[in-house]
Amino acid sequence: MEQLAIKLLGFAAATCTTLAYAPQFIKVWRTRSTEDISLGMFLVMLLGLLLWLLYGVLSGDAPLIVANAITTVLAGGILWMKLKYG
Repeated sequence: MEQLAIKLLGFAAATCTTLAYAPQFIKVWRTRSTEDISLGMFLVMLLGLLLWLLYGVLSGDAPLIVANAITTVLAGGILWMKLKYG
């Protein structure tokens, strides 16, 4: 497969997985309710995102860097609201 096509595939996948967090972030932001969100899951997820981000930076993989940087912000925001609002 051509390098450009591979990068575009990576960015398409990154867009989907990153956008998946947006509805939850918006819902928590609006309602200030995090009762049904698992603290443990978001702690592990945030650690995984940070490790993927580091991997992306070390390997120079732009789709991994962009997706995991944005998703870290969204998941980190949800985690912050979970800690703040309980």
